[in-house]
Amino acid sequence: MEIIEILKVIILGIVEGITEWLPISSTGHMILVDEIIQLNVTKEFKDMFLVVIQLGAILAVVVLYWKKIFPFQWKKSELHINMDIIHLWFKIIVSCAPAAVIGLLFDDKLEELFFNYKTVSFTLILYGILFIIIEKWNKTRKSNIKQLSQVTYQTALFIGVFQVLALVPGTSRSGATIIGALLIGTSRTVAAEFTFYLAIPVMFGASLLKIVKFGLAFTTTELVIMILGMSTAFVVSVWAIKFLVGYIKKHDFTAFGIYRIILGGLVIVCGILGVFK
Repeated sequence: MEIIEILKVIILGIVEGITEWLPISSTGHMILVDEIIQLNVTKEFKDMFLVVIQLGAILAVVVLYWKKIFPFQWKKSELHINMDIIHLWFKIIVSCAPAAVIGLLFDDKLEELFFNYKTVSFTLILYGILFIIIEKWNKTRKSNIKQLSQVTYQTALFIGVFQVLALVPGTSRSGATIIGALLIGTSRTVAAEFTFYLAIPVMFGASLLKIVKFGLAFTTTELVIMILGMSTAFVVSVWAIKFLVGYIKKHDFTAFGIYRIILGGLVIVCGILGVFK
């Protein structure tokens, strides 16, 4: 495996690790970066890899929030079950349902229609504008959901409906769910944390679906690419999650909206100049 290919994989891992958790669209960025650096692999493997690399990002959430998401604990040789965490997982399942159904039914069609720079540029700009508008509107409102325990099943389902929007690349899964959560009066901190947890089954399911479609017949090079990409995404994701949690305690999401609009504009310019196919 050539050094240049290793560097490409590391770059993709870094991009995935940063953009998966910030509301700026990981899939959109991965598509754009891949258009530029072009991994020397088959199209089938690349399509699978650009999704499965998310498993590294999932592991970062699991490691950082293990005590908050794992309901079983041994205390004095007895198994204790935290029912609050059990209920949280039921809410997460409810929230995952809409996107899971739509994704399973239309995965191939969505990829065929929307996985291109034109769609990415449009959704980057659209949701960037929405972030700015919603944050301005939020300045006159008070959050009525300030703790994760206050998230109801109805709230979880509403957030899940917004997650369906993220099936279109450039939207951002975290961006869509955070926008939905903010609209119903959830605090930024709760919106971000619920989005982190929601990512675990969503990403795992999407990755499993891609692996099943691709098959398990990996070459040695393909296996190295997957391990290196996921490992890089994991390390960078740990930093990105900590950064976002600290950032939203003092700031809103307006800056991310501005970034999305600027990036969307640059993508359009690059498309006109023929940088993208």
